[in-house]
Amino acid sequence: MQYRTIAHTVVSAVGLGAMPLSVEHRPDERRAIATVHAALDAGVTLIDTADSYHWHADEAGHNELLIARALARYGGDTSHVLVATKGGRGRPGDGSWTVTATPARLKRAAEASAKRLDVDAIGLYQLHKPDPTVPWAESVGALRELLDAGTIRAAGISNVTTAQIREAHQILGDGLVSVQNQYSPAVRDSEPELRLSERLGLAFLPWSPLGGISRSSLDGPSGPTSAGTAFHRIAAERDVSPQQIALAWLLARSPAVIPVPGASRPASITDSAKAAELTLNPQELAELEDVRPS
Repeated sequence: MQYRTIAHTVVSAVGLGAMPLSVEHRPDERRAIATVHAALDAGVTLIDTADSYHWHADEAGHNELLIARALARYGGDTSHVLVATKGGRGRPGDGSWTVTATPARLKRAAEASAKRLDVDAIGLYQLHKPDPTVPWAESVGALRELLDAGTIRAAGISNVTTAQIREAHQILGDGLVSVQNQYSPAVRDSEPELRLSERLGLAFLPWSPLGGISRSSLDGPSGPTSAGTAFHRIAAERDVSPQQIALAWLLARSPAVIPVPGASRPASITDSAKAAELTLNPQELAELEDVRPS
C-alpha cells in the first residue's frame, strides 16, 4: 500500500467507501464486516461513512455503527485508521435524500456520530452538502464551533464549488483539510475544485470514483456499466481489473487525490486497494485523458 496525507494524518492512498454496506441492496452484516476487515487486511486506513448512509427511516447512523462494530471485532491494531464521517443529509426511507445543514443540526449530528463511532473526537467530520436554505458561512461556522469544542479534530466539505471552498478556507483555516466531490472517469466536472484543493493543501476525496467503470451502489442492479473503453483495454493488457486502472488514473491526476471506492464484498475492496501499487505510464495516461465512459 502507498500512502498520502490529509493535513498531518498519513492514510492509505485508496480508502474504503462504506456506503454500499448500509443502503439499498446492502449485504448481510457478516459479509459487510468481512468487507471492512478485508480492507484493513489490504492496508486501507481511511474509511468514509456518514450518518445518512442507511436504508430505512428509523436507522440513521446504521453505517457508523457497523464500522464501529467491524473495527472492534478486527483482530489487529486499528488505532491508525481514520474514520471520516459526514453530517447534514438525511434519508426519509423512500429512497430520497434530504439536506439540513443548520448549525444546530450539524452540531447535534456530530455529537451523535461521535457516540456511534465510540470516539472522544471524530478524526474527520465533513459537511455532506450545502443547504440552499442556510447561508454557507453559517453551516461552515458550525464546523468551526465543533473544532473549537474538540468534538472533531479536522473538518471537510463535500459537494462544493470553488467559491464555497475559498469561503470555508477563510473561516476554518488549517481546520479545513479535505474536499469530497464526485469525480471519476465519466464525471470530471470538479476539475477546478480538485486544482484549488491542491493549491490550498487540501486532500481531494473523489466520491463514486468508479463512475463509468462500475455502477454506484445507488444505481441499482439495472444501472449501466461501460465496457470496451481504453480503461478496459489497458486493464486487459495489464491483466488487472478496469477498476484498478480507473483508480490508478485518479491517483495520477494529483497527489491530493485519495479515492474512496465503495465495496460490498471483500474481493472488491481487495482488488481496489491494489491500485495504489499500479503506476500508469505516460502513453497510457494520454490515452485515458479524453476517455468519457457513458
